[in-house]
Amino acid sequence: MFKRTILVLFFYLTVAVGGPPTAAAAPDNAPEPVGEAAILVDANNGQVLFDKNADRRMYPASTTKIITALLALERSKPGDMVEVSERAAQIGGTRVGLQPGEKVRMEDLLYILMLSSANDAAIAIAEHVGGSVENFATLMNARAQKAGAKGTHFTNPHGMPDENHYTTARDMALISCEAMKNPAFRRIVGTTNYKVDRRKHLSPELQQNIERLERIYGPVQEDFYNHNKLIWSNYYGYKGANGIKTGYTVEAGQCIIASADRNGRELIAVVLKSQGANLWSDAAMLLDYGFNNFIPVQLVKPRQIITDAAVLHGTKRAVLETASGFYYDFPVGEFPEVNRKVELKEKISAPLKAGQKLAELVLDTNGRELGRVQLVNIYPVPRKISSYWWYWAAAIIITAFLLKLLTMRRRPGRHSRSKNRW
Repeated sequence: MFKRTILVLFFYLTVAVGGPPTAAAAPDNAPEPVGEAAILVDANNGQVLFDKNADRRMYPASTTKIITALLALERSKPGDMVEVSERAAQIGGTRVGLQPGEKVRMEDLLYILMLSSANDAAIAIAEHVGGSVENFATLMNARAQKAGAKGTHFTNPHGMPDENHYTTARDMALISCEAMKNPAFRRIVGTTNYKVDRRKHLSPELQQNIERLERIYGPVQEDFYNHNKLIWSNYYGYKGANGIKTGYTVEAGQCIIASADRNGRELIAVVLKSQGANLWSDAAMLLDYGFNNFIPVQLVKPRQIITDAAVLHGTKRAVLETASGFYYDFPVGEFPEVNRKVELKEKISAPLKAGQKLAELVLDTNGRELGRVQLVNIYPVPRKISSYWWYWAAAIIITAFLLKLLTMRRRPGRHSRSKNRW
């Protein structure tokens, strides 16, 4: 494993955004949500702006369906026809009356899942994508780990109570940030209502028995409305709200993961085990705190040339630029000095491809790391031909051959004629 060596390349910048901010100074007291665990993060850079018991093990209830939907979007096609099993139709909790044998488009099921929080849709999706609920749970846990969620374990796709089905506020923020990168997911969770013509996909047998089945499994619901009141409610609505999911069980309490976008800046608030209408006020309180008391400052621009570096056996030096931009949310009124340093690999050897990651730009202030940006080389760097062993081997052979020829040409010839004697 390569060791890192810190290139002594320190340079400073003053954090400023065209003059002093006009917003009021950050309040002395942080928000106090009723929820037992909570966290507020910047969706774009993952920065935590507030947390309360963020690593405490909690029940997620139907916020579980965030990762269920994400997996379905990643592992199936919108037009897939999903057949509803008896197990899906009989699941308890919130459901929309999916009938055994009914076939529903995956895209429609995802809207039903995320807007109406349907447990029957969750089971149908899990069985279609994973082959079984149990296999799908394995996929859920692997995907959670990939998102960085280390304190989470899922056993089902819907969030019904299970002592082995748990998460943390921090993990749900990580999973939600990952999910919101998916355009289809964003579109679904930001929708107010959605209509599905389910009857056209019912088989003739189901059509004949629909009244009997509806008495057992519930009516064939076709209009679905988002349970997230922050998006549409005149009373609880929040400016810029665009997702994500609510949840409730007696064990989990009232849960919500709320996202909002203002002027291209997106925040995600997670509240677990709140009470009653505090669910909405907790989420709004956290989002307000983030939007009103922090200001994003761009510390690094994308494709910004930072430095160059020597390349072993290279025909030239590597020129390093940032692979992406980076900004940090500072409390309003704070303008700290930010240090930037480059950490290079100990050995950079040719040949190099354009865009190859060679270093990291580390940003910190007062000894506290703010973040890292990958540095890549701009141009390919070929390897010197003289650095290859075969080059010198060929040179030695050719030199030896030439010396032999030269020696042969200088050797005196034998006289075939003898002197005549008289």
